[in-house]
Amino acid sequence: MGIQIISISHKIAPLHVREMFAFTEEQQKHMMQEITEHLEVSECIVLSTCNRTEMYVYSDSESKGCVFNLMEDVLLGEAGAQDEEDIGNYLLFYHGKKAIHHLFQVAAGLDSMVIGEDQILGQVKTAHKQAREAGTTGVYLNTFFRMAVTGAKKVKTETELSKTSVSTATLALKVAEEELGTLKDKKVLIIGATGKIGGIVLMNIQSLHQADIYVTTRKNKLIQTKHGNDEFTTIDYEDRYEYLDQMDVVISATSSPHYTLTYSKMKKQLTTAKRRVFVDLAVPMDIEAKISAVDDTCYYNIDDFTRIAKENNQKKLREAEAASGILDEYELQFEQWMVFQKSLSVMGKVRDNFVKVAEHKGVEKAFDHFFYWVRENNTPEDLETFFQCLDH
Repeated sequence: MGIQIISISHKIAPLHVREMFAFTEEQQKHMMQEITEHLEVSECIVLSTCNRTEMYVYSDSESKGCVFNLMEDVLLGEAGAQDEEDIGNYLLFYHGKKAIHHLFQVAAGLDSMVIGEDQILGQVKTAHKQAREAGTTGVYLNTFFRMAVTGAKKVKTETELSKTSVSTATLALKVAEEELGTLKDKKVLIIGATGKIGGIVLMNIQSLHQADIYVTTRKNKLIQTKHGNDEFTTIDYEDRYEYLDQMDVVISATSSPHYTLTYSKMKKQLTTAKRRVFVDLAVPMDIEAKISAVDDTCYYNIDDFTRIAKENNQKKLREAEAASGILDEYELQFEQWMVFQKSLSVMGKVRDNFVKVAEHKGVEKAFDHFFYWVRENNTPEDLETFFQCLDH
């Protein structure tokens, strides 16, 4: 009985495994509805980002093993990974207090590849919203996710953690700058600028650099940017290969199920000898990795950011400790709420019995009766804890 999580994340799962679990919104909805059809599971939320896919459930079942088996079947079934060799090595299981701690850490960015990154909080809120709209969440997961978001917001306002946040989107620009020395006057092509990650890349490069920016778009689709800044050249997505030879940096961040740039087509177009950087922020991958075989060409994907993320994370450890202290309070509050919520029926019975005794024998006798009942139905250790609580 309680909250259970299965997680596939950057912690132990390599990119090719995470790609299998990069679910669309429709797939997430289907999984949530499928698992809540089982009597053992009453609530479900699925969180799916470029670095993690996680299934959260609330169950009244006393058999957490049975529930984990159901969750695993649904996740692997949707991913088509039932027969994948050693896939179980990449699954992380959380239950009870560990599950509660995990979401609070995730929402605040403390479990991210880049500690304190901002994007995950919005992704947690989106996952919760999708589950509410799908009708697969209720009082337990609603309260769980709301309190995790509230705790993460307090971390954001009361620590320096997010004030120096570096997301994968900004890391993409960092590696490009390291490889080329500067992005000033460099030609940068962003594929997928209408998406969340691509949009952040576009916003960051506009505010931090003086690059010559190109973005792809589908026919008749406008690109909206923060503050209306449109200092970039829009090219049709279908014409993207024709512009490659001019580019110094190409960053792709789409939700496409197939490559946006293939090796054979890219190689034909890259005729001018110069240093280029290709950055793939997508899961599944957008850019065929073989492009790194082309002379003077650098290629990075999500997993390549681990080194840079680690360097950044070392600087944030002190702030992370302060953030954990804040989250500990919210975790405790949620655990207290959960025990209280589960005990509502018991409290109702005790209250009704108390009122009944009080009506016949008075309030003092009702209290005596209540304390006698507590004494007779608890161990000495539990009794000690009970009376310590009353003495606070």
